[in-house]
Amino acid sequence: MSSVAVLTPESFAEHRSGLKDQEITGCVPEDEAYIPTYLEAFPPLPEKGAPGEKAGEPPSAWGSKIRPIKASVITQVFHVPLEERRYKDNSQFGEGEEAKVCLDIMQRTGAHIELSLAKDQGLSIMVTGKVDSVMKARKEIVARLQTQASATVAIPKEHHRFVIGKNGEKLQELELKTATKIAIPRPDDPSANIRITGTKEGIEKARHEILLISAEQDKRAVERLSLEKAFHPFIAGAHNRLVQELSLETGARISIPPSSLPKDEIVITGEKEAVALAVSRIRAIYEDKAKSVMVVEVTAPAWLHRFIIGKKGQNIGRITQQLPRVHIEFTDGEERISLEGPTEEVEQAQAQIQEIIKDLLVRMDYTEINIDQRFHRHLIGKNGANINRIKEQYKVSVRIAQDSERSGLVRIEGDPKGVQLARRELMEMVQRMENERTKDLIVEQKFHRTIIGQKGEKIKEVRDKFPEVIINFPDPSQKSDIVQLRGPKNEVEKCAKFLQKIIADLIENSFSLSVPIFKQFHKNIIGKGGANIKKIREETNTKIDLPTENSNSEMIVITGKKNNCEAARDRILAIQRELANIKEAEVTIPAKLHNSLIGSKGCLVRSIMEDCGGVHIHFPSEGSGSDKVTIRGPVGEVEKAKKQLLQLAEEKQVNNFTAELQAKPEYHKFLIGRGGANIRRVRDRTGARIIFPSPDDTEQELITIVGKEEAVRQAQKELESLVKNLDDVVEDRMVVDVRHHRHFVCRRGQVLRELAEEYGGVAVSFPRTGANSQRVTLKGAKDCVEAAKKRIQEIIEDLESQVTVEVAIPQRYHRAVMGPKGCRIQHITREHEVQIKFPERDDSAEVSPQENGEVSPEAEFVPRKCDIITISGRAEKCELAKAALLALVPITEDVEVSYELHRYIIGQKGIGIRKMMEDYEVNIWVPQPEKQLDVIKVTGLAANVERAKQGLLERVKELQAEQEDRALRSFKVTMSVDPKFHPKIIGRKGAVISQIRKDHDVSIQFPDKGDEQQDLIVISGYERNVEEARQAIQQLVAELQEMVSQDVHLDPRTHARIIGARGKAIRKLMEEFKVDIRFPQPGSDEPDKVTVTGLPETVDNAIDHLLNLEEEYLLSVTETETLAAYMKPPSRDDSSGGPAKGFVVRDAPWNAAGNKAPDMSSAEDFPTFGTGVAPKQASAWGPKKF
Repeated sequence: MSSVAVLTPESFAEHRSGLKDQEITGCVPEDEAYIPTYLEAFPPLPEKGAPGEKAGEPPSAWGSKIRPIKASVITQVFHVPLEERRYKDNSQFGEGEEAKVCLDIMQRTGAHIELSLAKDQGLSIMVTGKVDSVMKARKEIVARLQTQASATVAIPKEHHRFVIGKNGEKLQELELKTATKIAIPRPDDPSANIRITGTKEGIEKARHEILLISAEQDKRAVERLSLEKAFHPFIAGAHNRLVQELSLETGARISIPPSSLPKDEIVITGEKEAVALAVSRIRAIYEDKAKSVMVVEVTAPAWLHRFIIGKKGQNIGRITQQLPRVHIEFTDGEERISLEGPTEEVEQAQAQIQEIIKDLLVRMDYTEINIDQRFHRHLIGKNGANINRIKEQYKVSVRIAQDSERSGLVRIEGDPKGVQLARRELMEMVQRMENERTKDLIVEQKFHRTIIGQKGEKIKEVRDKFPEVIINFPDPSQKSDIVQLRGPKNEVEKCAKFLQKIIADLIENSFSLSVPIFKQFHKNIIGKGGANIKKIREETNTKIDLPTENSNSEMIVITGKKNNCEAARDRILAIQRELANIKEAEVTIPAKLHNSLIGSKGCLVRSIMEDCGGVHIHFPSEGSGSDKVTIRGPVGEVEKAKKQLLQLAEEKQVNNFTAELQAKPEYHKFLIGRGGANIRRVRDRTGARIIFPSPDDTEQELITIVGKEEAVRQAQKELESLVKNLDDVVEDRMVVDVRHHRHFVCRRGQVLRELAEEYGGVAVSFPRTGANSQRVTLKGAKDCVEAAKKRIQEIIEDLESQVTVEVAIPQRYHRAVMGPKGCRIQHITREHEVQIKFPERDDSAEVSPQENGEVSPEAEFVPRKCDIITISGRAEKCELAKAALLALVPITEDVEVSYELHRYIIGQKGIGIRKMMEDYEVNIWVPQPEKQLDVIKVTGLAANVERAKQGLLERVKELQAEQEDRALRSFKVTMSVDPKFHPKIIGRKGAVISQIRKDHDVSIQFPDKGDEQQDLIVISGYERNVEEARQAIQQLVAELQEMVSQDVHLDPRTHARIIGARGKAIRKLMEEFKVDIRFPQPGSDEPDKVTVTGLPETVDNAIDHLLNLEEEYLLSVTETETLAAYMKPPSRDDSSGGPAKGFVVRDAPWNAAGNKAPDMSSAEDFPTFGTGVAPKQASAWGPKKF
């Protein structure tokens, strides 16, 4: 039975304020004059198992059995001084930011926090709760209520990981312990500085802990030994026993790389002496083994290796236990086993392994079968079920190649009989799988979730019904409608029919209707407690969805079978009719006008509905062919909407009269004419719009005419006349010279096909090759035949006047002339109606290129066969095409640019030169830097080269101007200024020097700490600006030289009031008197000495003002101290009027003869446990609560 004292806020406040005297009874006798003995006041602890202890002895005052009780709840009290408080507004203590922060911390950590304000305006904070909660709360309080400082500590980079600890645990513990934030640089950061942020006390603690960790690591050493890997097992010993013993004996940590790792380096870490001892021991083992080791190889089939090793290494383990100094190594894929060790033991191990091999060859067998890789995963089964069953049943090992190996080889090893049985079963499984069938069902993705069911319940029923069929649904992200079935043929067919029936039911039940119902009637349709809507749903077997209350939609959506949906719709509309005077009217409007009446995004029909009191106008679905338009709403509004709709339809009808005309598709191009000329003439004369069918339309003979009725009739008449003429088929002949026949029939009759398409399908027949006839037959509509004859005559005239022109362009330019995908040549042939033929490429005739891919300009160009381009066509057009080709030949021009400017033209990573090449479509070649040439070559089309040349010269001018400007800006002046004035010239956070730099546009450099001449200041920039900046600094120095410094002694208790919150008051004072005021640092020998610096008259004025402030603040301080002394509760010992005696005991050990009383002032006898916390004066009303 134990008792726990609970510290409540009230009792804590009473304890701190001293308002309640604690009554202590049962501890001292009633007679106050009685002085207890030392043993009574301090009873000794019982000695466990003391030899003189007897069973009959009475128990001591401490009891016979004392078990430590560890409290689960702890309380911590700490103090935040005024100068370190983050929030210093005391006018709303307990209600301001501090209270909000504490409430937030209590909610986050679960700890209880109480605040009280001390006499010195500091904060006393008491935190109660579980240990972890208190530590976390304390850390957050320090971070959020106390001003933060930061410091850095530098330790070697390799020690950082020890500060972090495993998984960062050490760092977290250190941060909690010191209530700080510790930032350690990343491994790739070269900095070794660790930054600590927190309170001054926390920073000191954290810094001390980090330096301790680093000092501990400094004592350690690391040694690396490179020894042949063959000797590592001898150093490690059997099961690493030898290396473990060596580690225990020396105290060093020894790391030997595993056999699978191709490294021969052994790493030893630990104390320096321990590491040296371990290194000497390892070297001794190595040297000993190196003298008495032999290597032997035993031949064994590679597939037997794992059986030789045995299950979990049992077989080979027995050998290594008997012969621990023998190292046995198996090599994958090779039929050899290496044995290494002392000669005698290696021979014994060799004999034992050969016996195992001989035995295994007698009783083991293997076979390999080739199975299509697509069946492998089915052979393995889910989680390896199939293959594991075969292994256990036949006591064999089955090895199936990985998917990445792309091999169908399956290897079976084990007992000969089991191998054959396993092989037979695997082949039977493969045969069954080959007879399987895969079928794809097309199911809309929206039904997949419904077929699968919630948590896969519905598809599980299907799979249970057809257990041999595997059903695979596509991943939702694939947006696929294919559901795959795989299994035996008959079962797949049955499963497919079953699923198709489910899908048909789903499609039938997925019919949807939208019913517009006025918003005010929705609640009546739902009914009290949803009674009406529930009844309609149950009786019609439909799903009815209503819009949410805050939605503007009036549509009610009904889903289910079509008949049921219509029945539910009628019942809902009936409810609306009963509740209001609702009328429904139907208007007949031709379906072709529906789209124009609805308008873009429904704008026209919406305007009618809004104008007519919110009536509903419903058009039939597109493609239904219905002309009925339904209007529903109040009686008067329905009539108004009907009138507006019919009026709008009449207007559309007048301007949207349509007529249709039938014409054969082959006539369409002739009716349209070349470039649309024919049809444009008809449109211009009549004003009607004529629409020909697109290639995707089903009615390819239908031509639609739209417009006003009169215009449509006229256009229809003209087109019918043209079509009638085209229907009158005639046959005509013409004479074409035989030498031109090939042009018309070449390229599989391309020219004839173009004639037929352009001229109403006219058929043009040329005589057969070798017939030696010039007669050509044309058959088709009369107008088409005449137009085709005319066109053939034009082609013949072109052919007869055709000439061939040769253009010599070096082969290396042909690709540039053609352009991307031959676009430039295609443009020339279309524009000038010529044929251009390029020669075959001759790589052997290429001229060896010089720099920039250009041939030497001095070399004379001699045309070769591979350089000649042929142009065929009319003479004048050939000349134009030739000029166009020559204009496409790239030229190269040199631009004089100083070598020093080349790198600026190229730009960073070539960005400048690339941009110029893209902008001007040229290639720019800059010579190598080591050649130091003052020329840049520009290659491209003549026009582009000229533009690039101008652009390059403009860039050169810009760079030269920049160079001149840099030269002007590089003017420097050095001036000597006493280093003591440097801080003043720089100013607070560099404000003064930054302003000088900005005003005069100069660069000002101060000497570094290590420089010999600490008085030199360098100013660089334009000469005039530099001179002005120098004068400004000289003027500033002159003013500083006139200044004086004077000390004044002010009571330290007034310093904080004079400085003000965050130095606001003292800054204002310094600005007012134009002086600098420095207060003493904490711990200074002269805590009352304040230094004032400035001009003599301003210094005197500032000192007078400071003395006045001191006098004023001292009155306030004196009053506060007097009040505090008055409020302090009297001590109980004060009634005696004499000095306090302290605690007195009789018969103390130090009173005995020869003993000396302890020295109370000795730090050795009575060591301190950290800085004590001075008692704080609480309010007479107790601490504030929040």
